[in-house]
Amino acid sequence: MNDSRIKLAVVSTHPIQYYAPVFRRIAAMASLDLRVFYTWSQVANGAIEDQGFGTTLEWDIPLLEGYAYEFVRNTCLVRPGPANFRGLQNPDLIPSIARWGADAVMVYGWNSSSHLSVLRHFHGRIPVFFRGDSTLLDERSALRSIARWLLLRWVYRYVDVAIAVGKNNRDYFWHYGLRPDQVRIAPHSVDVRRFADAGEESQRLADSWRAQLGIATEQPVVLYAGKFIRKKDPTLLLQAFRQIEFPCHLVFVGNGELGSELRRMAAGNARIHFMPFQNQLAMPSVYRVGDVFVLPSRGPGETWGLALNEAMACARPVIASSNVGAARDLIAEGANGWIFEAGNIDALRLVLQDAVVRGRDGLRGLGVTAQRSSESWTTEIAAQKIADAVLSKFMR
Repeated sequence: MNDSRIKLAVVSTHPIQYYAPVFRRIAAMASLDLRVFYTWSQVANGAIEDQGFGTTLEWDIPLLEGYAYEFVRNTCLVRPGPANFRGLQNPDLIPSIARWGADAVMVYGWNSSSHLSVLRHFHGRIPVFFRGDSTLLDERSALRSIARWLLLRWVYRYVDVAIAVGKNNRDYFWHYGLRPDQVRIAPHSVDVRRFADAGEESQRLADSWRAQLGIATEQPVVLYAGKFIRKKDPTLLLQAFRQIEFPCHLVFVGNGELGSELRRMAAGNARIHFMPFQNQLAMPSVYRVGDVFVLPSRGPGETWGLALNEAMACARPVIASSNVGAARDLIAEGANGWIFEAGNIDALRLVLQDAVVRGRDGLRGLGVTAQRSSESWTTEIAAQKIADAVLSKFMR
C-alpha cells in the first residue's frame, strides 16, 4: 500500500446502485485510499424494504465489490433507517473513522443524527466534504422557509466543501450560506457504458416485450419506468396521454401505491400497457421499449431523477417536469428532450404531441443527441471531480 495516499472516509447510509460505481472508480485511483462506512447495518444482507416500490428489493448488480467498506452497528431499535432523523444511531462510527486514520471525510446527507454528528465532530480536525442533491425547487410557506434557512445555515457551518450534483443543487448550497469557492460540482451520474453498450441482445428483449404487448413496429412508445407514487405523478402522464389521438402507446414499468388507480384509469384503453418492476440488469432493455422517456414528477423531493440519465444513455430523448432537479442540466429543449411546467396537463400534452408526431425515426435522431449529452454525466467524470475536490485541500 502506498502510504502517501490521502485516506478518504465516506459516510453513507447503505449500498446504492448509483454510488457504488463511483466508489469503485475512486478506490482504483493511486492518489486516494477510500473506505466507505455504511450506517444502516440492518441491510447488510443486501435486502432493503422499499416503500415506494412496495416490496423488498435486492439489487442484481454487485454493490460491494471493488472498494473497502464496513457496516457500522446501528443501535436504533425502533424504525431503524434513514427515513427518520434518529433512525441511525451509530456510537462506533466516529471512533471507527478516527481509528482508521482518515485524512478527510465525505458525508452523504446530514439528516440523520449520526451523519450530523460526523460533520460536527470532524469539522476543524480534518477537511469535511458533503455530498447531497437538494434543490430550491419545492415551494414552502414563508415560516417554513425561514426556519429551514436558519437550520441549514447552522448545519453547513460544519462543511468545508460541498460537492454538488448539478446547477440546482449548487444554487441550493449558495442559498444556505456556502461561498462559491466552497462548492464544487461533480455530476450526478450513472454507469453510462452499462446502458449505452447493452448491445443487440438488450434491443431484442425490448422488441420482444413490445410484441407481447401488441405494439406495432412502426408506432412510437412513450415510456414511464419507476415508482408508482404521487411524487412522480404518473397519473398526470396517463391523463395527458389519453388526450392524444396520434397512433402511439404508453407503457408503465414498475409498481407502487398508485398501481391499482393507474390500471383503473387505463381500463379499456388498448394503447396503455403495464409491465412489472424490473431489476437493474434488465433496465437497459426497459428503456429501449420506449422511444421517448417521461418523468412527470411534481414533487416534493424530485431532487434529480437519475432515470433521465439512464434513458439518455440508452439513446432515448426525455421529457421532464420543471420540478425535476436534473432537467436544467440534462435537457436541451427540442434537441434531446423537452421540459414542461410541473402539474400542467395541457403543457405535458403539448410536448407529448410534439414528441410522438415525429415518429420513431424522428425520435431516434433526438436520441442520438441525448446519448451524446449523457457522456458528460458519467461515473468516471463524477469520480474524478470528487477526487479533484478532495485533493485540492491537500495541495501545497
